[in-house]
Amino acid sequence: MKKIIVTGCNGQLGRAINQLYAGNIDGAVAHSTVSAGEYELVNTDVAELDITDIEAVMKFAREVKPYAIINCAAYTAVDACEEHGDLAYKINAIGARNLAIAASETGAKLMHISTDYVFEGNNRTTPYTEFDEVNPKSMYGATKRAGEDFVKQFADRYFIVRTAWLYGDGKNFAKTMLRLSENHDVISVVNDQVGSPTSASELAKAIQALLPTENYGLFHGTCEGSCSWADFAAEVLRLAGKTTRINPVSTEEYKKMNPNQADRPSYSILDNYMLRLTTDFKFAQWEDAIAEYMQGMQ
Repeated sequence: MKKIIVTGCNGQLGRAINQLYAGNIDGAVAHSTVSAGEYELVNTDVAELDITDIEAVMKFAREVKPYAIINCAAYTAVDACEEHGDLAYKINAIGARNLAIAASETGAKLMHISTDYVFEGNNRTTPYTEFDEVNPKSMYGATKRAGEDFVKQFADRYFIVRTAWLYGDGKNFAKTMLRLSENHDVISVVNDQVGSPTSASELAKAIQALLPTENYGLFHGTCEGSCSWADFAAEVLRLAGKTTRINPVSTEEYKKMNPNQADRPSYSILDNYMLRLTTDFKFAQWEDAIAEYMQGMQ
């Protein structure tokens, strides 16, 4: 049976990968080895494997001898990354480097998840492809770019998949909007940042499609279509049958209300260009994916 190490298994994507490979798994998935057809998922979170510790990573990889490593672990708190830059670099960059080195030594494939925040997003009117230059505005984006660079430098066989606006089983924007709607008649949401809300289950399907192949390289992986955060919020509330009104505001207005906000790209729509060029895989439309997600929450 082929063993796949999953880091960050308790995050939204880690849970979605477990649900896809091994059927619906409720609750925490750490401390578990899950058989899934020809694969065995070796689930780890920080308690089982500190990816910032090169010796621990090498020891673990040598013991497991994985077919592949799927790196879902990341420091994703965008605002907190500004204050805790060293920790962000340790997890998002050094952690990725350590897994890349371990993958190369053990002959494993590495699936590394990155982000739309590697792009600047200013004065942009067309979706970013994998061939566009990166230029992150935030510490989060900078650390994720460094992680990509380390993967390219140290991994022999790798897939880097950039995603965006991810939601799934865990804390996310959609759930925040639903929670706020319980005691707010109006919610102010930014309307001048646009991107592609992406379901963790859809991203897991793309990972499952790519992993058995030799189709290595850099990919964008987001649901099709795009919207603003305000549009996304309005659709979530509409699907939930809520009467709370969304008040669209500019990033500048929102920052006055929340002054410690990190810079975010105003335009971060990703074109899944490499998937289109090299595979038959296609993500669902974002509206269809969020509808399916909301139905599953009921």
